[in-house]
Amino acid sequence: MKRIIDTPDAPAAVGAYSQATTDGSIVFTAGQLPMTADGELLDDESITVQTRQSLENVSAILEEEGLNTEDVLKVTVYLDDIDSFDEMNEAYKEYFLDNPPARSAVEVSELPKGAGVEIEAVASSE
Repeated sequence: MKRIIDTPDAPAAVGAYSQATTDGSIVFTAGQLPMTADGELLDDESITVQTRQSLENVSAILEEEGLNTEDVLKVTVYLDDIDSFDEMNEAYKEYFLDNPPARSAVEVSELPKGAGVEIEAVASSE
C-alpha cells in the first residue's frame, strides 16, 4: 500500500507530487532541488553548496521514515552542466562514505527554477 512521506525539514512539494512515497519497505524520494526547508533557492551558489543542500533534503526525508543515507540503494543526479560533475562528486562523497549506492549522473538541458543540480534517491528499510 502506498503511503506519502512528508516532513517540514525539507522543501514542501510545489506541484502534483509528494516529497516521497513508500510501500513500507522501499522509499522513493522526489527530485530534490537545492532549496532550504524555508523555500530559499540556492541556485546562485556553487554546485558544491547546491549538492549539499539537495542531499540534506534527501536526508531529511529519509529521516522522517527512520532511514539515513546508508539505506539508499540508488541515486540519480541531474546536472545542468556535466562539466560540474567533479565538483558535485566531491560534495556527494561526504554523504556516502562507505558502501555507496548505485548512481547515475546525467546532464539535462534545464532544471526547475534554474537550479544546477537535482537529486533523487531510492532507499530500503529492509
